[in-house]
Amino acid sequence: MPNDSPTPSASVPPALAPPTLYAWLGGMPALERLTAVFYRRVLADPLVGPVFAHMPPDHPHHVAQFLAEVFGGPAGYSTEHGGHATMLRHHLGRHLTPAQRTRWVQLLGEAADEIALPDDPEFRSAFVSYLEWGSRLAVLNSQDGVAPVLDQPMPRWGWGEVGGPYRS
Repeated sequence: MPNDSPTPSASVPPALAPPTLYAWLGGMPALERLTAVFYRRVLADPLVGPVFAHMPPDHPHHVAQFLAEVFGGPAGYSTEHGGHATMLRHHLGRHLTPAQRTRWVQLLGEAADEIALPDDPEFRSAFVSYLEWGSRLAVLNSQDGVAPVLDQPMPRWGWGEVGGPYRS
């Protein structure tokens, strides 16, 4: 028998709905601080630094826009840069390693601590979950012979709701 119950978001009045991860973490100012601190750490790191040695100065801003959109904020990355397909293309042929992925996630977590992103277990669980998912996707798509589907929607990450990241 099909489940005709309303979805949780449809049954919760907007005033009582949980905030987006974007709102919870402090919005664009927090993401700009996060990516600035993170990429300073990255460039100084012997394992992941070489991957980003030639990044343009506005790279941290673009990543902040991407994360904002993924976490429920404005669609600036899609509007200005072409969405998820553009991010996928940036990783093609980069030959990222599992060790680089692990270090990348570690450095981003350290940057989150340094700028004092919320450290409640619920937020950090959702935040780290996205970092794990997204970084593993980046490693997979960076290998030779990979042809990812580029017309996927922008992932949307929340507090752990069922349905996966590709919801419209």
